Amino acid sequence: MWRQTIAWVILTGAVQAAECDGPSLRFIESAPRDRFELSVGAQDLRGVTVDLRGSKGRLIFDTAQGGTGVEVFQPLRDEGGINGAAVTDGAEVLTVALREGRAGGQAAFSIDVDDRLRTSDLGQIRVTGGEMAGAAAIFETAQGVILEAVFDAQNLAQACP
Repeated sequence: MWRQTIAWVILTGAVQAAECDGPSLRFIESAPRDRFELSVGAQDLRGVTVDLRGSKGRLIFDTAQGGTGVEVFQPLRDEGGINGAAVTDGAEVLTVALREGRAGGQAAFSIDVDDRLRTSDLGQIRVTGGEMAGAAAIFETAQGVILEAVFDAQNLAQACP
């Protein structure tokens, strides 16, 4: 019995997931602003990049009225702990620097994210986990090491070094 349990743990990666202390980024769909919440993890971080190009929903950042997105738009806004740059309307990649990306810390930012599917789960103005899946979060540590994670269908990207 215990051998079957160990085999199950190894095959499913349950041990790795339980021991992962790497950085993570969670996407939270909300109106009118969508939110990204960063947990720094066990090592200091300089910044994080969100790359939507691999997303199942063909997602974009909707930052300007009358642009690529649908109806509501919102530019990038610091919600605690980031230094952000201007994000072009319709962009698929954004990078934010952390003011204090110390191990164990957190940061957050908001922006509008829309999908470009003809028939999307909740309409193009709202993004589901299935549409975010496949997008990437790229974390840069204070030592310059790059850690990459892919968003899952629960809107979470976690790098397990």
